[in-house]
Amino acid sequence: MPDFAVNLSMLFTEVPLAERFSLAAEHGFRKVEIQFPYELPAVQLASLLEQNKQQLVLLNAPAGNWHKSDRGIACQPHRIEEFRQGISLAIEYANILKCNNINILSGIAPVDYEPIEIKQTFIDNLRFCAESFAKAGIQLLVEAINTQDIPGFYLNNSRQAFDLFNEIDHPNIKLQYDIYHMQIMEGNLIQTLRENLDKIGHIQFADVPGRHEPQTGELNFSNIFQALDDMGYSGITSLEYNPSTSTTESLRWMKQIA
Repeated sequence: MPDFAVNLSMLFTEVPLAERFSLAAEHGFRKVEIQFPYELPAVQLASLLEQNKQQLVLLNAPAGNWHKSDRGIACQPHRIEEFRQGISLAIEYANILKCNNINILSGIAPVDYEPIEIKQTFIDNLRFCAESFAKAGIQLLVEAINTQDIPGFYLNNSRQAFDLFNEIDHPNIKLQYDIYHMQIMEGNLIQTLRENLDKIGHIQFADVPGRHEPQTGELNFSNIFQALDDMGYSGITSLEYNPSTSTTESLRWMKQIA
């Protein structure tokens, strides 16, 4: 069975972030991830992790102003300096929190720039991250997101990601493969995972449609998890869904599948 972590930005949201660590621990989660931990000081988060004997396995780099519709800025030519300042903050948090993975969101492609300039900006920013993270002992992860939920999102399928990785040609870059997003964009999940496992550094999941817990949609998670075991995947597989009920009730699938 996969090595599960829980995303504290989407589960246990019945309470403030600082209180979610203990709830996750009560449910047996010793590995957690946070999309954007910057609302709390890193030292406070480190203390919460220590108190609950937990490891932070993933955080996202700052993604611009989320409340003003930013969904990442790594592909935006006019915000390169802002993006790279955010990378410094992400590395600072990761170092304090002993987190070995930072995820980058490309963001929505700006309409007032040529496609070649957008692509080159994204490539240059990823090269910058790959080098900066390698020096800090951190793995660069990049996530593709579906264009139904976020129209215009630049990096939106695994083939596009792997082609970019080939162009960047750096050992410190892998895909953060989100099963929910990739089922919407391309399907064929197990074969894609099997054929590209060496390029995948982290997996997240939710069911489709709805982005809720397993057994609420069309995906057969028993088959997916068994396939991951069979192919020798040794990374983290993280619960990143919106519970259809309470978080506690939404975890009942684990007794039936996991």
